[in-house]
Amino acid sequence: MRGRRNQEPVVRSLVTPRNGEVIGLIVGALGAANFRIICSDKKERTCSIPGRLKRRFWIKEGDLVVVKPWIVQGDSRGDIVWRYSMMDRDLLRQKGYEIPK
Repeated sequence: MRGRRNQEPVVRSLVTPRNGEVIGLIVGALGAANFRIICSDKKERTCSIPGRLKRRFWIKEGDLVVVKPWIVQGDSRGDIVWRYSMMDRDLLRQKGYEIPK
């Protein structure tokens, strides 16, 4: 508790999908950092966590993520760029982003 008395709450900015990225919902784990994801563009992709981010994310079924489709095989493959928390999910809905179900 030391040093926490007079701190203000931390304000984070919401990470939104950039050019070419889509929001996706984790449907299942395939092993070796690969996941089956239903994306907001109505496509189902097999996505992986890039090596530089493998130790940063702990992903499970039902999580909401940002997916960057590959240039080649973009309709079926992609990389996971970001994982949203439960509070972020509500903020995305308020901002009008389509969240897959």
